[in-house]
Amino acid sequence: MHRSDVTEAILEAKREKGLKFTEIAAAVGRSKEWTTAALLGQETMSQEEAAAVVTLLELDPKMGQILQEVPMRGSLDQAVPVDPVMYRLYEIVQVYGTTIKALINEEFGDGIMSAIDFEMDIQRKADPKGDRVVITLDGKFLPYRKW
Repeated sequence: MHRSDVTEAILEAKREKGLKFTEIAAAVGRSKEWTTAALLGQETMSQEEAAAVVTLLELDPKMGQILQEVPMRGSLDQAVPVDPVMYRLYEIVQVYGTTIKALINEEFGDGIMSAIDFEMDIQRKADPKGDRVVITLDGKFLPYRKW
């Protein structure tokens, strides 16, 4: 059984049970963002977290073992994504990446935002002109060091 088989089984069980990622995250005890990443194969679950998923979705216990394995991170099959949501995020980085970098460097110095010591929050914000998507990326600043 491959990790992609587990993801497919998870998504099928989620669909069959009519569950949302938020509901699965509540059973796991983590954020909807982290749990979704784990269910899609981008994070490593603990034994307890994996057991919660297996129980809730009524999956083969072997799938819980695979959820505990260190994943091969990076889920895009090509350099430029074609899915409209992912393409727009890619476009944001293409257009505003230099701005984000310049402002981080001006505020914090020479360094990067961690994608390891990192949190993400995705919310819906009501707006009379059309609801807004609010994505907060919260990563630890890691300065480049000299040696």
